[in-house]
Amino acid sequence: MKKNSMKSKQSILDSITDFESAAWELPPRATFGITYDDPIAQFSKILKTVGGTAIRVPNTQALLEELATLDFLAPASNIYSAIPEFLPSTVDLAHTDTPQQLHDLDVALVRGELAVAENGAVWVTDELLRHRVVLFIAEHVILIVSVASVLQNLHEAYEQLSFGKPQYGVFISGPSKTADIEQSLVFGAQGPRTLTVFLLDEEPAA
Repeated sequence: MKKNSMKSKQSILDSITDFESAAWELPPRATFGITYDDPIAQFSKILKTVGGTAIRVPNTQALLEELATLDFLAPASNIYSAIPEFLPSTVDLAHTDTPQQLHDLDVALVRGELAVAENGAVWVTDELLRHRVVLFIAEHVILIVSVASVLQNLHEAYEQLSFGKPQYGVFISGPSKTADIEQSLVFGAQGPRTLTVFLLDEEPAA
């Protein structure tokens, strides 16, 4: 019985080895992914659907004026800003030894590398973040993205991403939310209570 079993196993392996599948060319990239007549409007719509807010501004001066209208900034005492010319930091990550020290972080402002109209997501890396936890532990997260970096879909986004060096990256779409608590939608249960994305027409300073 064991000998017959071994013969059957070898027969199956041989048939797999000898099988030749036809070669198929991948379709052109243009056939992948949904596109929109107005990707900026689509991004803003989807982000609103998932609980976030998109604000388009023509230049840095307009961005500063809009920042000043955010009601959660005035009472905030612990702020980390990766773009200090837009918002000064009161928290110095260079002198923050452990992520646990950021437990009371009120606001985090970080630059997003690109945004995706398809799902309202922004790609953020840890290039300027010693502790990546700031993206998830802050009560309020603000992302700055160039309008020119708003792409149609995730297929386009993955073509832009580079994985040639060790680096952390994450797509962020909306604030933290859950509907497990009494079947009611709750924001900020496990992370940020708000997400504000500024879409800047002019290129942000390097």
